[in-house]
Amino acid sequence: MAGYAVSSYGTFLNMVALNLFVYETTGRALALGLFMAVRLGSGFAAGLTAGTLLARFTAKSIMLWTNIAQAAVMLLLICAPDALRTAALVAVSVVVGGCGTLFMVALRSSIPEMVGEERRSWANSLSITGRSMAMVAGFASAGVVVSLVGYTAAFVVDMATFTVCAVTVALLPFAGGGERRPERAEEEAPAARRRMPVAFAALSAVPGMALMVALRGVDALGSSSHNAALPVYSSTLDAARPAVFVSAFWCLWALGNIAAQRAVQRYGKRTGRAPGAAAFGYGTCLMSGSFVLAFAGFGPVATAVVALVAGAADGLTEVAYTSHLQTLPAGPRAHAFGLSATVENLGFGAGMILVAAALDRFSPLAVVGWSHGVALLVAVVFLIRVRGARGTATAP
Repeated sequence: MAGYAVSSYGTFLNMVALNLFVYETTGRALALGLFMAVRLGSGFAAGLTAGTLLARFTAKSIMLWTNIAQAAVMLLLICAPDALRTAALVAVSVVVGGCGTLFMVALRSSIPEMVGEERRSWANSLSITGRSMAMVAGFASAGVVVSLVGYTAAFVVDMATFTVCAVTVALLPFAGGGERRPERAEEEAPAARRRMPVAFAALSAVPGMALMVALRGVDALGSSSHNAALPVYSSTLDAARPAVFVSAFWCLWALGNIAAQRAVQRYGKRTGRAPGAAAFGYGTCLMSGSFVLAFAGFGPVATAVVALVAGAADGLTEVAYTSHLQTLPAGPRAHAFGLSATVENLGFGAGMILVAAALDRFSPLAVVGWSHGVALLVAVVFLIRVRGARGTATAP
């Protein structure tokens, strides 16, 4: 988890650096959206193959090589001449998007084997806490790094963090996944080709799980709106230093996320339970509403409170969602996480194209408002479904 937190620091530092670099280079929000869409499209494809890869290779090997590949592509971007910079950026978006998805599917699907079923909520919270602390450091330093020493320094830091994460994975005394014997590969190939039906069957076996994954995809569409709108909105607030507002907002968001994880850990220690499906639904409502308010033009203090609340709600929904998927049996769990990653990347990628194009014509508040409004509507439907399932379960 420490190695993952280190790589997350570099990732979120570069989330600011790469987005601003693309936007400043082109001057178009549409270009930023297309860059993110390529990254998410790669993640979409990786989600389709994650279950099969985890059936053939160990989780440890997948986590190791995905970090090595991301470090290598960042080195390519650093060394690329100006004439090839655009091609290098495309390579970065493809590799980082695909490898990031594979790493997360391997990590999340292996947590129950690492720590035991009864401690999965604690491990999920620990993972999210480490990543959120990395966000605080990454976003807090992004403005300084980009403004004072430039984009190349941010890319070098990101390459180093992926290298550190690869080393910690190599030292991990755990294999995970399903390392197959070569003689059985041909026998099990048809099952691998049925990975998507297996994932759908696994989700339908748990009441409300399929709708939860669908809500996660719609929420990803809403998330695309504030990710694309933040650099644009920040540039209108301070054109000379657009990284400052973006960094401060995400830093406060991460602090709220950390606070939520501490609350989840204390709740689990006191009750022995993890946040349920209802917590996921209510958290999604609170998170979406908070992101809309973030673009309403409030003063610095009010916007800071909104960012903290958005981060806390996002932290609650993520640990509730991940813990629910981990209740699936070990076999179909990786396929379900792969399907979930595919749905999330589809929602985020499609949203980035639509939202970025809309930002050329409409205000950030209007675009974020309708995007997160859809997520709010689906979250209400999900909560009605959860209440209905509870009523059926308690009926005599």
